[in-house]
Parts: sequence; structure tokens; C-alpha cells
Amino acid sequence: MIDEEKKKEILEKLKRAVINYDEDGARDAAKEALEAGLDPAEAIFNGLVSGMEEVGRLFERQEYFVPELLMCADALYAGLDILKPHMKKLDLGIKGTVVIGTVEGDVHDIGKNIVKMMFDVAGFTVYDLGRDVPLDRFVEEQLRTDADLVCLSAMMTTTMVGMKKVIDEIKKRNPKAKIMIGGAPVSHDIAEKWGADGYAKDASNALKEAINMISALKKLKEDAEAKAVSE
Repeated sequence: MIDEEKKKEILEKLKRAVINYDEDGARDAAKEALEAGLDPAEAIFNGLVSGMEEVGRLFERQEYFVPELLMCADALYAGLDILKPHMKKLDLGIKGTVVIGTVEGDVHDIGKNIVKMMFDVAGFTVYDLGRDVPLDRFVEEQLRTDADLVCLSAMMTTTMVGMKKVIDEIKKRNPKAKIMIGGAPVSHDIAEKWGADGYAKDASNALKEAINMISALKKLKEDAEAKAVSE
């Protein structure tokens, strides 16, 4: 069992490595976390990801710019490469299919990748469309896979507006599909206004929202099947 002081020290090293865009430091701290018996999920979310959250704040305050953001992401991924293979799959009692991507015109995919990893670990089937995804592609992929959930990410207000088009089109073609949106400029109010079923301000919130939405969807399907049988 790792003692609290040691745990805090390693988490701080992971966090600082990301903030200081130190790839070697992130790898070393990730290896140290594993050797010390620290839970890999905790090392990722309370170490690397909290470092990236701080980077996001520095970016908002214009203390960091795009080049720093990309170098910090490289440090984050360097640590992730070591920790991710050691994460255990969770059995949350629900399985679902998710289509995820960053909308057209937007190449920021750090948040999207972290959310995708949460879905992977939780045992969801994930179709990752990547970044700068043409809006029609989300609709096509949802119809092709019959995914329970479509997750749209945007980091800029200029690209965020494309989400509404995707939401409208998916709802028109497949009203049962659930849609979740997220990213820095997105808010709960915007999600409601545009007709999204959920809004994720961070990765763990995204997973909780997804589980709630897919649970509701499964219940609807079961109720419909039970009604069909009784008739």
C-alpha cells in the first residue's frame, strides 16, 4: 500500500511534467507510479489530467499559447503510453456503442482523447472519428454503427456552431440516438438550446452522462419489446 505522502509526491511530479512540457519527466513519473503501486487510473486522472487542466487555465489566461499546449499534450501522451496498458477494465454493468470526434475545422483533440479513454476503460465500444471531422460523417457513422451515443467535441466558438447541424440531422434520421457535446466553449445552456441530450464539462462527467443516457435508452428498448410481446 502506497503511503499518502509518496502518492502526493508522484501525482505532483506527473502534474508538473505536463505543465512544464517535460516528456521524459512524465515517463519517469509514470514508471515511478507503477513501481510504487499507485493505481494507474488515479495517476492518469489526478496526475496527468489535472496537469492538463492547469494548462487549459494558463491557455485561457494567455500565459500559454498553441505551441505550449501541443508540447504539454505530448508530455501527457508520454505518461499515458506507460500507464494506460495497466488500467483495468471496469465492469459498470452497462455496455454501449459510442461515436466520438472533434467537429470540422477544429484540430484540438486532447479532451476528446481523454473522454475516449474513459469509455474504453468502462468497456464501451468506441468508434473514434478523430479530429476535424466533416459534420456529415458523424451522421453517417451513427447510422452505420447504430451507436447509442454520439459525442461531439469543440474547443473554439467558431467550430462549436457546427454541432447544432449534426444534432438536428441525427435527430431527424434517428430520433432514438443520444447526443452529448463538450469542450471549452460549450455549456449546459447551449446543450439544452441545441437539443443535445447531455453536456460534459470533463471526462468523468462525460462517462456518468453516457451511462445515464444509455441506461435510459436500454430501458426504452426493453419497455417497447415487452409491450410488443404482450400485444
